[in-house]
Amino acid sequence: MNISIVIPLFNEEESLPELCSWIDKVMKANNFSYEVLLIDDGSKDKSWSVVEKLSSDNKKIKGFKFRRNYGKSAALNVGFSKAVGDVVITMDADLQDSPDEIPDLYNKIVFEGYDLVSGWKKKRYDPITKTIPTKLFNWAARKFSGIYLHDFNCGLKSYRNNVVKSIEVHGEMHRYIPVLAKWAGFSKITEQVVKHQSRKYGVTKFGLERFFNGFLDLLTVTFVSRFGKKPMHFFGVFGTLMFILGFVLFAYIGGNKLYFMLNSLPASNIANMSGFYIALASMIIGVQLFLTGFIAEMISRNTYDRNNYHVEKEV
Repeated sequence: MNISIVIPLFNEEESLPELCSWIDKVMKANNFSYEVLLIDDGSKDKSWSVVEKLSSDNKKIKGFKFRRNYGKSAALNVGFSKAVGDVVITMDADLQDSPDEIPDLYNKIVFEGYDLVSGWKKKRYDPITKTIPTKLFNWAARKFSGIYLHDFNCGLKSYRNNVVKSIEVHGEMHRYIPVLAKWAGFSKITEQVVKHQSRKYGVTKFGLERFFNGFLDLLTVTFVSRFGKKPMHFFGVFGTLMFILGFVLFAYIGGNKLYFMLNSLPASNIANMSGFYIALASMIIGVQLFLTGFIAEMISRNTYDRNNYHVEKEV
């Protein structure tokens, strides 16, 4: 099968028939074999009834329904596990992503050899309250991840099948799938300018809180990708440095006090010196950081996936 299209949805009953019809038209025009995986993330409207009807009319459309709303990452993870196409394409269900982009996204994977192609909505039809935070978010993501994409959060992406089978999307990590893919060893990542359609039905399901959550997730995925299997390299280094700095300061204060005492000179009580407490706190924090790294190292060495390395080829 050429293409699997994974579409998470939440309360999108109006847009689904038009979207699936549009996809079918594009697939037939390009002679692609395909499947559409509609993941209903606990919709409260009649979305699932629409999915059932679409599936009965077209066997290439498959539906999966969550009992409650788990979030976009969970929906994508289920879709990735079910996808069988050589190329997996994700898109939103609200008609803001155009199915006409699918052939170009497919060609970049199959003929140009990329592992992941991310859509870039260069011209957006969003209010300034959304575009400005988006630009700041993407700037921070580029700096932290080292992946120079303009639009990390664009739902329209294409992947080689083994990419989606090698990553696990959870929490709110759908924004950072390119980072997860790079972490799994897929470094051929690029972007393609795509059209941004204005919303035709319903209202957006995301508020401003997604930018705050997104920044926290960025810190998480950056830390895990760099130190997930070697936490001691992070906590141990900072802990050791903190302890050494505190010890040197304490030694200086103590040595200075001892020098004054041996030479019968008046000396201040070290308990009255602020530097003493700074040195003491620094050593305590250093020991705590070191122990945190040690415990994290012990935990990581006993996790089920501690040796989960992906073998790409074998002869």
